[in-house]
Amino acid sequence: MYVAAKGGERAIEAAHDWLADARRGPTDRPAIDTDAIADQLSLGVARVMAEGSLYDPQLAALAIKQARGDLIEAVFLIRAYRTTLPRFGATEPVDTAAMQAARRVSATFKDVPGGQLLGPTFDYTHRLLDFRLLADGALPPAPGQPADADPQPVPHVLGYLDRDGMIEPAADTGTEPADLTRAPLELPANRALRLQALARGDEGFLLGLAYSTQRGYARNHAFVGELRIGTVEIEMFVPEIGEVVGIGEVEMTECETINQFKGSRTEPAQFTRGYGLSFGQTERKALAMALVDRALRWDELGEDFVGAPAQDEEFVLSHCDNIQATGFLEHIKLPHYVDFQAELELVRRLRAGVPDTEEDAA
Repeated sequence: MYVAAKGGERAIEAAHDWLADARRGPTDRPAIDTDAIADQLSLGVARVMAEGSLYDPQLAALAIKQARGDLIEAVFLIRAYRTTLPRFGATEPVDTAAMQAARRVSATFKDVPGGQLLGPTFDYTHRLLDFRLLADGALPPAPGQPADADPQPVPHVLGYLDRDGMIEPAADTGTEPADLTRAPLELPANRALRLQALARGDEGFLLGLAYSTQRGYARNHAFVGELRIGTVEIEMFVPEIGEVVGIGEVEMTECETINQFKGSRTEPAQFTRGYGLSFGQTERKALAMALVDRALRWDELGEDFVGAPAQDEEFVLSHCDNIQATGFLEHIKLPHYVDFQAELELVRRLRAGVPDTEEDAA
């Protein structure tokens, strides 16, 4: 016999108390500090800011602490908090060409103006546990560029291809893009809206889609024209003084890919672009974003739809948001007693009219 479990506010309050105890951990150890999270777990903080659509390392660190390290839960907290904030206006478009790059690499050209800046990267590390990190104290500084070096703006690599007409020009529709944080997604979406959705999308989901394009689902072979990470100035037009003023700096990751060329009888062959831009040091996200962006442009570029998941706009944009996905997934953990009892009774009635054995049927 199935019976409905009983509970209520007392059980929920007890669960909250237990959660707080589990989050704190053993009280004989120091509590983890949000400053330490922001400084030492900066990649996790960057992901929460990117997918939460709010640039604030301290709040992202707080969300990670509150969520016990569950980054999707932390993104949920940040998005919920974001809805309570007043909106003062929109900033000017970010000039990534003026980025103070701490990392800037190109997989297509060895010698680029400004040079290759490896920066802080796992690309060349051995994937072996470093047991020195278990010891107290910091590791000795590694030789190389001093931490206080002043990075200089470097030109975009794809600008040199653009100058020679070897790559499609960067599109400028001249219209103000819609704001996905203030209005629901509508399909079909233009490229600006798609890029917003991808920037907020789950990194793991985008990674899987991007990988699928490399394995042949969308015939989308790409070269990384440039990947850069650094700080950019945020500017805003102030009507009271009639001028554009700088209001701060944010760290961003930008990726531009060079993809297979297109052409026609009237137009010479030229490469096409994929683009990704995200808060913080989120290079895996920006790279995956660029690959998926290019795959979604099949119709715009006059290509065939081959049925690849990364080409399907509705599939990609409707499922890349991890908060929406989490809500649908995790709600099935909550009580569904009445629904299940109705299904159970229906199955019992159906079974009542069906013989249990062949002898009963005879």
